Order: sequence, then structure tokens, then C-alpha cells
Amino acid sequence: MLVRIKNAYKGFGHQDLFEDLNFEIKQNEKIALIGANGVGKTTLFRVILGEESLDKGEVIIQKNATMGFLSQIHVDETHKTLESYISEVYQDVFKLQAELERVEKQLKTDHSEQILSKYDRLQTEFLRRGGYNLDTEVNTLLTKFGFEVSDLKKDIHEFSGGQMTRLAFVRLLLSKPDILFLDEPTNHLDISTIEWLEGYLKSYEGTLIMISHDRLFLERICNVLIEIDHKEATRFSGTYSQYIEYKEKMIKQHNVRYQIQQKEIKRLETLIEKFRYKKNMASFAKSKEKYLDRMDKLEEKKSSNHEFKAAFSPRLQGGREVLITDNLTVGYDAPLVSLTHTFEKGRRYAILGDNGTGKSTLLKTISNRLKPLKGEMLLGHQIEMGYFDQQLLDFNQSDTVLEALWDEFPNLDHTEVRSVLGRFLFSGEDVFKSVSVLSGGERVRLSLAKLMLSRDNLLILDEPTNHLDIPGKEALEKALKDYTGTMIFVSHDRYFIEKIATDILIIKDHQIIHTQKTLEHVLEQEKVEDDIEKKSRKELYQEFRKNQNRVQKVEGLLIDLQEQLELHRELRYEPEYYHEPIKMDKLNDEIDRIHVEIGQLERELESLYIYLENAEEKGD
Repeated sequence: MLVRIKNAYKGFGHQDLFEDLNFEIKQNEKIALIGANGVGKTTLFRVILGEESLDKGEVIIQKNATMGFLSQIHVDETHKTLESYISEVYQDVFKLQAELERVEKQLKTDHSEQILSKYDRLQTEFLRRGGYNLDTEVNTLLTKFGFEVSDLKKDIHEFSGGQMTRLAFVRLLLSKPDILFLDEPTNHLDISTIEWLEGYLKSYEGTLIMISHDRLFLERICNVLIEIDHKEATRFSGTYSQYIEYKEKMIKQHNVRYQIQQKEIKRLETLIEKFRYKKNMASFAKSKEKYLDRMDKLEEKKSSNHEFKAAFSPRLQGGREVLITDNLTVGYDAPLVSLTHTFEKGRRYAILGDNGTGKSTLLKTISNRLKPLKGEMLLGHQIEMGYFDQQLLDFNQSDTVLEALWDEFPNLDHTEVRSVLGRFLFSGEDVFKSVSVLSGGERVRLSLAKLMLSRDNLLILDEPTNHLDIPGKEALEKALKDYTGTMIFVSHDRYFIEKIATDILIIKDHQIIHTQKTLEHVLEQEKVEDDIEKKSRKELYQEFRKNQNRVQKVEGLLIDLQEQLELHRELRYEPEYYHEPIKMDKLNDEIDRIHVEIGQLERELESLYIYLENAEEKGD
């Protein structure tokens, strides 16, 4: 057990986030912390990390357990290179390396059991911290997050705010804490980086606990789910999809119990009313009334408490050819991408590409918010276009929610506007909230309400699922699947793309490739090129030789460890061990330690073999 939460209560003002919350975080678990927006997931992270305190209850953390959270890493004003910034997390590894080298020199003249034992301990820890692959791991993480190895020599203040966020993420992963906390780790990452990050986190040797609304990401990584709902925590071992099935089953069973209880309540109420005023039965009625008052009454549960109800339908049918582009070149100072394509009625086009390739710029150009650098664009017959802006800037900040919608559609009466807002979860006093204080999710819902009322037959959507929780994403998917118009959209949510897209436009080398294959098929074909492809021939050769040398060293270490293992196993049959339980326990512990080290080295060797095989196939 690494972390235990006991009887936790936390509130803000008059709102109770959670109460009497109990759960544990165990070693090597990959945990998804799920629940609707506003239930306190991020607050719980901050409580465990010591950044906030509980109002009641306690947090018990295993002694010496290290924890890492992205928001904990900040860049100070000191000027330093990226290499220095990253190497700060490796100070303990450098100390281990220096000590290991010192003990290696001692071993040339001192073969005592004490020195051998110390060397084994140091080597095991150095191996665990990835000491033999530091450069390779740093280079891999940097390139996967969109940087060049040459960037290591740059001053950190040369990078933008967005780049520093990604570099902070790199440094966090390299620090390898015992417990890694991630809050929406896929935000602002392109699909190729998300795919790679999945593999990295699946093999992460520590404990991982994350908050994410990316369902496919959760499905592929997490083996434990903890849902906060109705101020309580439910723990489930299994995948995300298995939990959804389990939850639906539990809701059905609960509602059966609820219906049975409701019948019993009505029966008791009938008895009480029947005998309340009869002299010889009044005490009976009174006892039933007390029993009813003491009854722990159930509430009916619903599967989608937080889903809004949208229905997108075009006002006009429009022509078969919805939008025609001819060498439409978009960008700002320089061209980003050119497009020649005919968009057809009823199709749903997802635009894919790495960050910075021009996806959002293309949508802005198509929606006439940005002038093209060259080329032509023609809307089809009776085509009306609606646009969803991922920046959510199409609002007067001083308006209330009610005004923001009513000003756009003054022909609706008060009841109709309130009805639409209610469908998008704005009820009661919520409609009088100022737009300026709305959360990201609330702004998305308000934007979607406006889009629904516009009844356009061409929807241009730029990251429509950003800021939505999982029930919100599912509600949007349901609405858009029934939409009969045409859609052109950008999204990094792979599950959303799989559900919605009929066509995929892939931005590559400033051009667009069109396919009607599934996203899964596209990603298999369009995997980000291996690091080997991105490096110079000299770097490739140097890394290839380095890994060849490491293979020889690991193979030698494995032979030594196997010999040590056999010797230790034979000691079990020596009288001085099997007659001495304490000695035998220590021997067994040492055998277990050797087993663990052999396993780690075998996994490293497997990775090295794969690397060398791939490199040789590519002619290196």
C-alpha cells in the first residue's frame, strides 16, 4: 500500500466535494480516477500531494515514496540549457554511477562478501533508475514530444510556454517517481504522440494514477478504476469498458431494489393511513410510521446524470457538392498546407496531422475567418455553414448565458430559450451566470446550443470535445451520429473520430491525403517514424554501436547473475542454512533480489535486440 485515504471530507463554501471517502493506491497499479467534472478529482490529487488539506479524514503515505505531478515543475528565472534543466532529475543517478565506479575499482583488490554485496545493491539500483540508457531515453522522450536532440544545447528561455509544458512533462517522466500523477496528460498532444505515450506509460514500472477524458487512453493503460460519484469512491479492477458494463449492471440491480422499496413504502403508507385513526390500531400505525422514518431510503439512479440533449438537423438539404477547393493554400507568414478536394453531402471528414501542420488554420480558412494565401474555394448550392471555435471566443463576456443565446436568436420566446438551455444542462439560476465566469465545459455546451439552433447543413468543428467530460462526449457523439448534414472537424480524441468520421484527411508534407479507411487502420500505416529515421547517419551509427556494446555487457551480467543464482540455490542444502531460519530467510531474500535483477536485465536485453534488429533491417 503506497497511499491510503481514510474518511476524507472536503468542501468549498456550501458545496461538498466528497465525504467519508475511502480508497487505496497500491504498488504498480495503473489507476484511472474518473467522475464528472466538478466532483473533486484534481482536488484529491492536490490533497495527496500535500498542496491542499482535508477538512476531515487523513491521508497515509508510505515512507520515502516519491511522487510526481506535472504542475509541480516550474521554470525559474535562471538561465540554463535544456540539457542542464533535464539533468537535474538525474543527480541521484550520477551519484550512484560515481559510487559504482569507485566500488568497481575496489573489487580489483578486495573480493570480500561485503564489497560484492554493496556492488550488487548499487548495480541493481543503477539499473532500476535506467542508468545504462540515460542518453537514449532522454533523446527518445524529446523527439516523441516534438523536439530535436540539438535542442538540448538551447537555453530553456528560448522555448514557448506550450513547449515548456511539454518539456516539463518530459522531465517528469524521466524522474520516474514511485507514484506518477497525471491530470489530462493527452491535452494539446497530437494523436501520434498520444499513441506513443500509451506504450510508454503501460510499461512504466511505478504506480500511475491519472485523470483523463480520453476513453481509449484509459482503456489501453489502466487496470484499476476509481470513480467518484455522489461524494463516494467506487474501486474496480479491470478495464474502462469492463467498468462501464459493471456499472450499468449495478445501476439496474440498484433500481430493482429501489422499485421493491417503493412498493414497500406505499404499502406501509397505506397501512398507516388506514389504521391511524382507529383506537385499537393507532399504536400499530405509529410503530409502522417510526419504522418508515428510520428506513434508509434509496434514490433511483440514472445511467447518464450529466448528459446534455442535443439534436442537430439542417434547415436546408443543400446540393450534393458541399464545398470545392482548388489548390487552397492556407497559412500565416508561410504556407502550411494546400488542399484540392470536393466535400460531398452527408460525409463526415476528420482532419488528422501532427501539431503545427495547419489543421485549425485550414478550418479557419474554410469558415472565412482567415484569408487563403492562394487558391480557390466554392460553397455548393444552398450550403449554410456553422463553425465551432476551440478557443470559445465567440461570446460577449459581459452577457449572461440567457442573453448570449437569446441575442443570437431573438425570434424565440423566453420559454423556448430556457428550454434549449435546459437541454444543455443550464437550469435555474445557471442561466443568469455571466459568460466570463463559465468553465470550459459550460462554454462548450453554450456554443453547441447556438450551433444546434443555427440548423446549418455544413458544420466546421475545431476540437469540439475539448473540456467535455466523458458523459458530455458521449452525448455529443450521439447527436452528431444522427446529423444528416456534412461535417469537417479536427479532434485528437481517437474514440470520437472512430465513432463519427466517414472520411479522413491526413496532412502530410504540406499536402492532404484522403482515405475512407478507419482511424485504426490509418494509425497502423502512419505510425510516427522510428527515432532511427530522424537521426543523422553518424548519430545512428554511434547509437547502434553503443547498443551493441550494451548487449554484450548485459549478456555478461546475466551469465554472472545466473551463476550467482545457482550458487545461492545450492546453499539452501547446506546445514548452516537449513538449520538456521534467519540465515535461510536472508538467503531467500537474496535469491529473490537476483531474480528481480535478472528479470530487469532480460527485459532490457529484449528491447535492445528489437532495436538492433530494426536498425539492421533499415540498413544501419
